[in-house]
Amino acid sequence: MEVGGDPTAALPTDALADLADLAYFQVDADRNVVAMSPALERITGFRAEDVLGRSCLTVIRCNECLRGCGVFKHGLVRNVPITLYREDGSEVHVLKSGRVFRDDEGNITGAIEVVRPVDADVGNQTGDRFELDMLLRGLGREYLLADDDLRIVGHSLSLPALVGRPPEAIEGLPISDLLGADLFGPDSPLRAAIVGGERREGLRGLLHGADGSQRPVSLSIGPIDASDECAGIEGSIVVMIRPEEDEGREVPRFEGIVARSPSMQRIFRVIELLRDNDSTVLVTGESGTGKELVASALHANSHRAGGPFVAVNCAAIPSELLESELFGHARGAFTGAVRDRVGRFELADGGTLFLDEIGDLALGLQAKLLRFLQEHTFERVGETKTRRVDVRVIAATNVNLVRAVAERHFREDLYYRLRVVPIEIPPLRDRREDLELLTRFFLERIGRERGRALRLAPSAGRALLLYPWPGNVRELENSLEYATTVCEGQTIHIRDLPQEIGRHYADSSDLPPESIENRLAAAGVAPVEDPHPGLTPIEAAEAVRIREALEEARFRRGEAARRLGMSRTTLWRKMKQYRLG
Repeated sequence: MEVGGDPTAALPTDALADLADLAYFQVDADRNVVAMSPALERITGFRAEDVLGRSCLTVIRCNECLRGCGVFKHGLVRNVPITLYREDGSEVHVLKSGRVFRDDEGNITGAIEVVRPVDADVGNQTGDRFELDMLLRGLGREYLLADDDLRIVGHSLSLPALVGRPPEAIEGLPISDLLGADLFGPDSPLRAAIVGGERREGLRGLLHGADGSQRPVSLSIGPIDASDECAGIEGSIVVMIRPEEDEGREVPRFEGIVARSPSMQRIFRVIELLRDNDSTVLVTGESGTGKELVASALHANSHRAGGPFVAVNCAAIPSELLESELFGHARGAFTGAVRDRVGRFELADGGTLFLDEIGDLALGLQAKLLRFLQEHTFERVGETKTRRVDVRVIAATNVNLVRAVAERHFREDLYYRLRVVPIEIPPLRDRREDLELLTRFFLERIGRERGRALRLAPSAGRALLLYPWPGNVRELENSLEYATTVCEGQTIHIRDLPQEIGRHYADSSDLPPESIENRLAAAGVAPVEDPHPGLTPIEAAEAVRIREALEEARFRRGEAARRLGMSRTTLWRKMKQYRLG
């Protein structure tokens, strides 16, 4: 069971003090012991002063632990039966419970584990849960355990007081009674995904109290592998509940990149490993995934960080001008070359040159680029003087270069010269753990720019999680810009999101067509054709704003331009662009 994406800090000292009578130990990310209770000293025969700073296997010697750490693997274990070998070689049978800690970026920073001899009084249900609840109490977390029918079979001890129900009234309830039918009801797409063994993180929902109150919470949901004896938890699904108040913390970033998903964390580790390496890097990924951000992070984390970072979009410059743009030209090299010009390679001397959309580079320029990568020399257009610069090249493309090589559109030798270190950025739909962070980051930034404090309604957050994001992070940013423009209050609802997101949210269930239309109408999404086909969400919002200004000014362009804060020329150009008359 993995319940990652629920970043936590280490237990505070007062929480550990509450565990003084328990046999516990705490480890860091390398599984070295950093704390050990007197009760554990008595059970194992080892003294804390002899094991602190050493591997946990020094004090917890068991065959199960040697095969692999269940706590680090699952994130959370409860009452796992293991056999310990004491300092004198004798055996003791115990039950082990544990919980990992994570930092704000989702990385494991350590764990705390509690053991108890099996001959202790563990028959009482409250005592049976005590260790786990103590582990979570200092973290401000609650939890639910559910079976395959999403009925509650276990919960944290403090949850009943939080929802205003006695414990006996909670167990056996459908999860939807506490967390809403939108998330866990029979028609919810999320329900099928969870029962099918998928993991979901960063979901926003409402915890329903018996008095009708609704408390905003963040949820992380993961399966429990019943075949793995090390999980030691009844039920098949665990739901970790975090009060929304914890979400005011700063959004974790790596050189401006907002992400906590394992796939992006691996990319960050590669970037850090290349700190003192000038190897050429090929960044691939779909449009909108943030290839230039990764290139910028590579530069910022290198020994060239003090030098220039020069970016060139190879697809945005006509091929007949791109050679001059990259390598420069001499005066008189061609018509209009009235003076010498320094190219981007020279401008990037001592730093990094980022060649975006490298797959669109003409074959002739590919040969010249290959020569530079091999010899670090070039000539300006119209010049025979060989020049040498110290430049690291990072290239990026959303083109399948393997196919381009096979079709002879891209040189094979250049492909392998560029692909010394390949970095593939996964699409946003494959790293949905990052959606909540990215959404919060963009809303906070947009709010600062526009002086508005905006938040997502839970239903709108779920619509974002369900949407496949063909335009990736760029589309998410544009969608939130659009929602901020049209939202009239402080909460963004589904009706404020671009219509394709609302329609996908309605279509994502197995409801009949008439029910889908009703769901669209309830969400405020009109089932009509897009009035602005071909426009981005930001452009569509601007078109609406210009149309409204024109109508308010009775189509007097000068007055409309004044209302919009733009010149008459700009207004006229945008009217033509958006076909507004």
